[in-house]
Amino acid sequence: MNITEWKIGNRTVPYPIVQGAMGVGVSLSSLAASVANAGGIGMISGVQIGFDEPDFEQNPMEANIRALRKHIRLAKELSKGGVIGVNLLVAIRNYKEMVKAAVDEKVDLIVSGAGLPKDLPKLVEGSDTLIAPIVSSGKGAGLIAKMWDRRYGRLPDAVVVEGPEAGGHLGFNKDELSGPGLPSIYDLIEEVKKALIPFEEKIKKEIPVIAAGGIFDGKESAEALKRGAAAVQIGSRFVGTYECDAHPNFKNAYIDAKKEDIELVISPVGMPGRAVKNPLTEQLKTGRVAVERCYNCLIPCDPKETPYCISDALIRSVKGDVEKGLIFAGSNAYRVEKIQSVKEVFDELIKELMEA
Repeated sequence: MNITEWKIGNRTVPYPIVQGAMGVGVSLSSLAASVANAGGIGMISGVQIGFDEPDFEQNPMEANIRALRKHIRLAKELSKGGVIGVNLLVAIRNYKEMVKAAVDEKVDLIVSGAGLPKDLPKLVEGSDTLIAPIVSSGKGAGLIAKMWDRRYGRLPDAVVVEGPEAGGHLGFNKDELSGPGLPSIYDLIEEVKKALIPFEEKIKKEIPVIAAGGIFDGKESAEALKRGAAAVQIGSRFVGTYECDAHPNFKNAYIDAKKEDIELVISPVGMPGRAVKNPLTEQLKTGRVAVERCYNCLIPCDPKETPYCISDALIRSVKGDVEKGLIFAGSNAYRVEKIQSVKEVFDELIKELMEA
């Protein structure tokens, strides 16, 4: 299979690989810049990005905006012209302020999910920042494209379709994930591609589809490209790199995990995700973890009712507490066997792609 550069908006990307944004703090400027330098799109996770700022406990929203600006600047400086993006959850309380900060810093791409990014075109208006929603179905892709076109006369610069094998917050409910007939990421690519045809015909231009969720190697990537994806998004494999921003304990949790250790968890806002089995996930099966303080981070979260604080759990894990922290992971995280450089991972992926 020939590997060719691809375009997203007015940016040209050497390889069809997007590094998944992983939070809290797993993919910051170090990992994003290294991926961009290797020829992919490097993604910074904006969720609670200010967790290690000195005033985070007192002023989390201000700390997050400051840290977002800092990591975008650093990633752009280190990547020497590579493509840098940021993932911002629609569900965060200061979503608009975070988007505006990213645009001010001239980030190349904003990817948004965990909610409907209905006003994203307006927030980036007048800038060169590209925008891409995250969807889990063709229906979702069509809905957002129609809404953006009607309200703002703009269509997505790309669409990320996330399948059921991803980590983090998933666009499928628990019953769907545990029941029969779950669509594969390859089926979803074709579904989203079909939903975008009327909009592509209108602008006489293809809207790239980026396939995400459970894609780990070049063979799986090749299948996604054959089904019509312009690129693939890979997260878990990049945790096993020196440049990944997470604590070594977090990385080693992936390396030590077995297939059966990757299990479903429910976030405080009711969305399922995947995580590496540990004492915290076991405790959550039988009860709740008392919330010591609320960061007021997610709009749907009620601290009086929540089974645990997801911010506290994710911050603990990225700092190295893999006993009391939540270790989000894709379904194939157990396939990470060692720590490599980002370049080594890219070399392997491209070799596997070409052989597929």
